[in-house]
Amino acid sequence: MAVAILTGIALARPASAEVAGSGAPVPVPSGEEVHWIETIRDSQGPAGLTLRFRFLAPAIGGGSPVSQEAAEADMQALCDGFALPRVPEVGPRPAQIVISLSDRLVPFGETDDEAVQYFEAYSIEDGACVWELF
Repeated sequence: MAVAILTGIALARPASAEVAGSGAPVPVPSGEEVHWIETIRDSQGPAGLTLRFRFLAPAIGGGSPVSQEAAEADMQALCDGFALPRVPEVGPRPAQIVISLSDRLVPFGETDDEAVQYFEAYSIEDGACVWELF
């Protein structure tokens, strides 16, 4: 895994683009195959320090996509089961966690009109992710 610091943004991601999203699947309630792509730590998001966890989820696109409701349940599970255990115990606590699913690899900050993507924001309360209006 490589970590880079770019203008106040820390990226934790696989060492090369070729392996991004190719690790072991992360279990989600829908049973779809979801893979972690990267984690981005913004120095300041709209609500303060923000951690963004990006995932590859091919089943949200295509001819017979996973429903939006199933994707929402998957994102809640990813926040509670994947993101929260990776929030640093030392240093400032994030004000917000953002979970994103994409049916294809799209570099952070870039657009792809063909891509299907979902984003949800969560605050941390009592050791759990609480959905916030994004």
